[in-house]
Amino acid sequence: MDNNQVGNTYDEDKKTILAVDDEGSIIDLLKFNIEKEGYNFISALDGEEGFQKVMNEKPDLVLLDVMLPKMDGLSVCRRIRQEQINIPVIMLSARGEEIDKILGLEIGADDYITKPFSTRELIARIKANLRKSEQDGNTGYNKGNILTVGSLSLDLDKFEVNVRGQVISDLTRREFEVLKFLAQKPGQVVTRESLLEKVWGYEYFGDIRTVDVTVRRIREKIEKNTANPKILVTKRGIGYYIASK
Repeated sequence: MDNNQVGNTYDEDKKTILAVDDEGSIIDLLKFNIEKEGYNFISALDGEEGFQKVMNEKPDLVLLDVMLPKMDGLSVCRRIRQEQINIPVIMLSARGEEIDKILGLEIGADDYITKPFSTRELIARIKANLRKSEQDGNTGYNKGNILTVGSLSLDLDKFEVNVRGQVISDLTRREFEVLKFLAQKPGQVVTRESLLEKVWGYEYFGDIRTVDVTVRRIREKIEKNTANPKILVTKRGIGYYIASK
C-alpha cells in the first residue's frame, strides 16, 4: 500500500484511516494524533484522489471534508456507498448548518464533526465507529442468516431488506444496522438514546437528531405511507420499534 507519508512504516496489522482534506494544517494535525493512537494514516488533498484511495488502498475508516476541490465530500461519500463499500465515513466541515448534517447522513455518512473540533472528540468517534464496524463484521453474516419480523425480512448475507416481497437494496450500512437492531427486538420499544449508543457505538458525543434522520430515511424506503408507518413505528416521546405483525 502506498501511504504517501514520508518516514512512516505501514503496518498491515493496524487499522488504516484515510483523511481527505485540502488544508495541509488539518492533515498534519490529523496525522500526528491518529498515528499517536496507533493507526496507519493516509491522506488525500481533493475528492477525486480521496475516492481513488478508498478504491485502491481500502482504508478501514474515512475522514471526509465536505468542501473539497475536484469533487466535494458529499459526492465522494455518495460514490463510496454506490460502490457498496460499507466502511465508516465521518464527515468534517467548517459549516455547522443543520442542512449539511442532514445531507451527509442521508447519503450514507456514519458521523459528522464540525470544525474546529477537539482531537479528543475526534479520536473517540474514530474508535467508536471502528469498534461498531468490527462488531458487525464479527457476526460473520452466516449463510442463510435471515431475520424476519412480520412483513419485514433482513438478509444478513446480501445486506438486503425484503418488504412484502419487494427487495430493498439501497439501504445504507447504518440504516440496515438500525433495522437489524430493532428487528432483533420485535415489538420492543427502543429509546433514541439506546439506539445512538448501541448502533452508532458512542453515548456522549452523538446528536440525538441523527437517529430521527436515519429513521425518516428508512421509512422512505420501506413504508407505503411514511405519515402512517406500519413497520417502523414511533412510540411518542420514547423511541421506535418494529411491529411484530
